[in-house]
Amino acid sequence: MSRICELTGKTRLVGNNVSHAKNRTKKTFLPNLQNVTLLSDTLGKGIKLRVSTHGLRSVEHVGGLDNWLLKTADDKLSLRVRRIKKEIAKKQAAA
Repeated sequence: MSRICELTGKTRLVGNNVSHAKNRTKKTFLPNLQNVTLLSDTLGKGIKLRVSTHGLRSVEHVGGLDNWLLKTADDKLSLRVRRIKKEIAKKQAAA
């Protein structure tokens, strides 16, 4: 399973460990990913996602999963979340 946030697209970063003697060795910095179930008000069900803690805080700040998905560009979202976004938009347009 790749280490990419499904909502924000946040992925690993590459950098250096620097010792006291200034020796450099490669290091990867991984995002803090959590498996969470977010509730969709429009669909009326929970959706299991693998989200970074930064993404989770952003969703809460905007006011929920539905608002976050409708405001976020498709290129940041994973394929599965894009399908959920389309489903939410379709259901809101019908209501």
